[in-house]
Amino acid sequence: MSDRMRSIPFGNLLERVFGELRAQGSVFSIAASDFYKDSAECPVHVFGQRASCALGPAAGPHTQLAQNIITSYLVGARFIELKTVQVMDELEIAKPCIDARDEGYNVEWSTEYTLPKAYDEYLKAWIVVHLLDILTHEDWTEPSFIFNMSVGYNLEGIKTEKMQRFIDSMEDADVDGRFDGYIDILRDKLSAGLLAGTPFEGAEERALSLLGRISKRISPSVTLSTMHGCPPQEIEAICSYMLSEKKLDTFVKLNPTLLGYDEVRRILDSLGYSYVTLRRESFEHDLQWDDAIAMLTRLRQLAASLGRGFGVKLTNTLGSVNDQERLPGDEMYMSGRALFPISTSVARRLSEVFDGKLPISYSGGANALNVRELYETGIHPITVATDMLRPGGYLKLSQMAHLLEGCTAGMMDHIDLDRLCALNDKAREGGYSLRKEDRGEDSVKLGQPLPVTDCYVAPCVAACPIHQDIPEYIYLMGEGRYAEALAVIYDKNALPGITGWICDHQCQRHCSRMDYEGAIAIRKIKSLAVEKGKKEYLEEIWSAPEEPSEVRAAVVGAGPAGLSASLFLARAGYDVTLLEREEKAGGVVSNVIPDFRIPDEVVQGDVDFIASNGVKMVFGVDPASLSLQALKDEGYDWVFYALGAEEPVQARITGEGPRVDATSYLKRFKAGEPMSPSSRVVVMGGGNTAMDAARAAV
Repeated sequence: MSDRMRSIPFGNLLERVFGELRAQGSVFSIAASDFYKDSAECPVHVFGQRASCALGPAAGPHTQLAQNIITSYLVGARFIELKTVQVMDELEIAKPCIDARDEGYNVEWSTEYTLPKAYDEYLKAWIVVHLLDILTHEDWTEPSFIFNMSVGYNLEGIKTEKMQRFIDSMEDADVDGRFDGYIDILRDKLSAGLLAGTPFEGAEERALSLLGRISKRISPSVTLSTMHGCPPQEIEAICSYMLSEKKLDTFVKLNPTLLGYDEVRRILDSLGYSYVTLRRESFEHDLQWDDAIAMLTRLRQLAASLGRGFGVKLTNTLGSVNDQERLPGDEMYMSGRALFPISTSVARRLSEVFDGKLPISYSGGANALNVRELYETGIHPITVATDMLRPGGYLKLSQMAHLLEGCTAGMMDHIDLDRLCALNDKAREGGYSLRKEDRGEDSVKLGQPLPVTDCYVAPCVAACPIHQDIPEYIYLMGEGRYAEALAVIYDKNALPGITGWICDHQCQRHCSRMDYEGAIAIRKIKSLAVEKGKKEYLEEIWSAPEEPSEVRAAVVGAGPAGLSASLFLARAGYDVTLLEREEKAGGVVSNVIPDFRIPDEVVQGDVDFIASNGVKMVFGVDPASLSLQALKDEGYDWVFYALGAEEPVQARITGEGPRVDATSYLKRFKAGEPMSPSSRVVVMGGGNTAMDAARAAV
């Protein structure tokens, strides 16, 4: 794959969008069924502009090319912060420049395009998104979205001729001159049948009649980005220039270093990100708290006197030492979920100082787990980058947009301090799955080759010892089809009740959702399938077995292996007898594992189901009568031994006092035998068995 971006000419871009929609029912691989549809009237207002949703992509890889921006719009983006531009527009960017395995890191800042090319992408996107907006809103009168330009990084560069031309063209497209030509191309394409065969066929005349209402003012607002370590005087000078000279509503992006080194270090360490290496001097050279407050106070006063909007963008990325051997260079910049408790801490402190009256545009680890509560604080707009770089991509923005539906916080003109403090407290305590351990560092990869064709596999299925069809039954559970889900489970699993409680669930350690927000509780879902679906399964799906064949099979041992073998042999038509030394089936599960780990009725439910499939069970059998020859003499054609592994592993340590293996101890505990432990008990180990023994000894 090339690392060079290729611009698509405007006419070709139109053909690509509607040609794919016509042929495949999608646009840039986003299915038409996934196009976001604006819901009830709960708009967001940003400095006098109105959007139907507060969400969008942050200045970054999702707002660099026209096709990125169009795709973002289709999944719900309505505040689109365009990729940052600067005077040095022909830099060679070392690759790779982004690492988003969990929290994100990047080593690049601005667009990889020259200023004229960057503007061309934004202009093409502006017109195409307008067309899509018109086509998806029958009563269209104004756009449902906002374009926000982002510029950097110093006043000298901003005042250069080519930067001035870019900014002026964003305010008035006539400055550049390409706008009218693109509208003519669009008009010709519409007249020639651009929409034929798409869901929008028949809307050509309405679209043509509204093209003249597409504004040539692409962006009346700007988000200012400055370099890490930029002096406060320079930041203030740029903001003042944007407000007074360019007459642009302005957000200024602030750095997480405002909290100070010690506070940021404390937050990261407490949540498991101690491996993120910071330099104290980077904090000391950056904008300091007192300087920031004084600067923001003056800029708010200036904006008010000019009738302009002014606020802060929280936050920039966090500069860190590039010591993870993934990206080039000495320094990298952190984003994503690890930034959320830091960015919301900055938002909290600023809102306390300014009594909730300082507008905040947010980007710092927002995702589906926190976006609703973040929005309800009055913070808006909210932009996303790192989360969209991870599996799920653009559709994660759609998920977030749906979560904000019905929320009226976009009309708030202040920050709700109580809500913000509660949000920040929760984040700093590890809520919203912010602890490193919540996702961990394990890879879901299988470490084995895939087939040449059909070269994909569900890692959870491959990790499961019996290769259960996990995606299938989880899908059915999500649809509320519990009995069908249980039928899928029973196809390969004879003991869904037991394994819904005590399986070591290797599937969850190889769950694809670990690349999103953490593994699905697969074992619990299996347990719910039994709880919610078994009655209907027995009544509507399961049928009693036919008479078995004359081929007899003996299964020795009624533990999990013996029970499973019995069921599948019975299903295959064998006449099965299960022979057990103990007085009940279940093996270690019934006779050793305590009730507080798994209820007896769960185990019995699995045993009863196996018996209902024609398996005869005989208990209290003398082991001496279970030799292969003895069973053959009794007429069994096949014998399966499932004897378990009852020999304990010895600790092999020296010391005084009684010692007992955990299995024997728990077996006596389960049987209700009198226990006489010492006043002090040491349990060696830390797994489930050790925990059970410790709890039993208390």
